[in-house]
Amino acid sequence: MKKTYLSLFVTMMLGGLLAPVPGFAQNSATNPVPRDAKWVARHEGFVSEAKQGNIDVLFLGDSITDRWRNKGVNVWNKYYAPLHAANFGISSDRIQHVLWRIEHGELDNIHPKVVVLMIGTNNTGKEKDGTPRNSIPEIAEGVKAIVLELRTKLPKSKILLLGIFPRGDLNDPQRAQAAIINTLIAKLDDGKDVRFLDLGPKFLELDGAIPKKIMPDLLHPSEEGYGIWAEAMNSTLDTMMK
Repeated sequence: MKKTYLSLFVTMMLGGLLAPVPGFAQNSATNPVPRDAKWVARHEGFVSEAKQGNIDVLFLGDSITDRWRNKGVNVWNKYYAPLHAANFGISSDRIQHVLWRIEHGELDNIHPKVVVLMIGTNNTGKEKDGTPRNSIPEIAEGVKAIVLELRTKLPKSKILLLGIFPRGDLNDPQRAQAAIINTLIAKLDDGKDVRFLDLGPKFLELDGAIPKKIMPDLLHPSEEGYGIWAEAMNSTLDTMMK
């Protein structure tokens, strides 16, 4: 089994992120699925927002993106509200949920200049019963699936793909997973329509620790953390919008 897994990992490192591998179960991260009724209602709200148009920057992701609405709202109002930005982040979303959303109307009627995408942290780690969620290759494959879907549905939009933010302490397995995933999805950067940006080091002390004033729960940014995010990202975003 180890040899088979290693072969899969090498294949993905060489760029074959979407190549089917015989003998492996379907990758749940690339299988679009909805969540509960409350979640669907939020999705439908985004679809309605999309129908109104006038979105030049679209933020897409999970709770880290979603919380621009509360912890990051002052930073958002300063930098992104003037850019006609929209926030389509939903807490606890995994890759497969974002895939479902963008395949069911959230991208209709909009033509953003840039889509800011960060997703995948909720696909790392384990379920409450101890069952592993997705493997590193599966998560990288899922992120690529979203990028390809964005390129198909929004061919004139550029994609700013953010690396998964660091989380937990130095010994947290999910921290290590995210770091490796980022090395894989960085290969999606084509220097033109898709740019990869890893802001992770901006949130770390020299010893690798995450200051709680920046991420109080070692996962979600504080207002200061959102300010760091914006300051580190804005020059790249501005360049992509021109």
